[in-house]
Amino acid sequence: MTTKEYIEEAEQHLIHTYNRYQIVLEKGEGVYLYDVDGKKYLDFAAGIAVFALGYGNKEYNDALKAQVDKLLHTSNLYYNVPAVEAAKKITKQSGMDRVFFTNSGTEAIEGAIKLARKYAYIKDNSTDHEIIAMNHSFHGRSIGALSVTGNSKYQEAFKPLMGGVKFADFNNLESIKAQITEKTCAIIMEPVQGEGGLYPAKKEFLEGVRDLCDKKGILLIFDEVQCGMGRTGSMFAWQQYGVKPDIMAMAKALGCGVPVGAFAAKEEVAKALVPGDHGTTYGGNPFACAAVNEVFRQFEEKNIVGHVKVVGEYLHKALKGLEKKYDIVKEARGIGLMQGLELTIPAGDIILKALDKGLILITAGQNIIRFVPPLVITEANVDEMVAILDNILAEIKVSI
Repeated sequence: MTTKEYIEEAEQHLIHTYNRYQIVLEKGEGVYLYDVDGKKYLDFAAGIAVFALGYGNKEYNDALKAQVDKLLHTSNLYYNVPAVEAAKKITKQSGMDRVFFTNSGTEAIEGAIKLARKYAYIKDNSTDHEIIAMNHSFHGRSIGALSVTGNSKYQEAFKPLMGGVKFADFNNLESIKAQITEKTCAIIMEPVQGEGGLYPAKKEFLEGVRDLCDKKGILLIFDEVQCGMGRTGSMFAWQQYGVKPDIMAMAKALGCGVPVGAFAAKEEVAKALVPGDHGTTYGGNPFACAAVNEVFRQFEEKNIVGHVKVVGEYLHKALKGLEKKYDIVKEARGIGLMQGLELTIPAGDIILKALDKGLILITAGQNIIRFVPPLVITEANVDEMVAILDNILAEIKVSI
């Protein structure tokens, strides 16, 4: 079928919850994607920070093929080897003590919220606890995750949401202090806000929040769904700050394309959940956990985190160059390979022009271009991307 025919079929049968770009992707190789017409695209989105190891990764593909021939699913009524191995790898890399596997980042956030509330319930047998979340945050679209997402445009049509949630300002410790009461059981945040505009936390802010939590017996939850798994130049973003959470959520690059997420916690907190409190049919199945194991293996063998530090700095300098060159670029910011370019104009037209020129970019909000490419990109790939983007910005500069 043609591109037009595929799109017409999709629009006939899918619920229209996405305004998709008018291309139909068919295959990938390295850091490039190809549509059904054979057009090649340099990918600086990685399926929204998912495909860290690039496309057509033979070792990754072979590991999944081998698991397909062994066992795909058992349910959590039984143990399975890949899940045991994956849990061990996650606890080692995260510094947490116990793990629960989910199918997505949103589910990981749901589990983290339930764990925090159960932990608080055990302490005082009360069910009126409160959670403090951040304005401009994004944690997912299920009711629980949406309730702690600090953006009213995602929430309005689905109210009433989960109660007991207050919002404070990211990187503003006094704002958090103002929201704390004797009912506060947890504070949740992204160490680097993604959808909210690519804002890294300030070290003194995270240290201050950790201190508050320790003094008042409040749990600290970090959402590492997007900023985790090497994207910022450490396996998890919080490790660069030296501020360890009590609970953390992860997903996206954890499986590099296979749907898998997890929440992990310190021993004292994790033991609050007992049989019957939480569950999942597919979470932690052998196939998903085989992907997790291979991802961790390649991260270690190929020193992906070290590579991100080098190429991330190169990308940041390149984006800063565009900031200096064009008035419509307000600010380049970010960390590692999680960068953003804030514009004085809407970014949508630039994204479309980039697609036309064979470059895949995505936005974060209305006027920010988000750069979350595969973690295996090279400096040459950065140069290729910047050349295309530079050309687009030059065209826009002339037109205005």
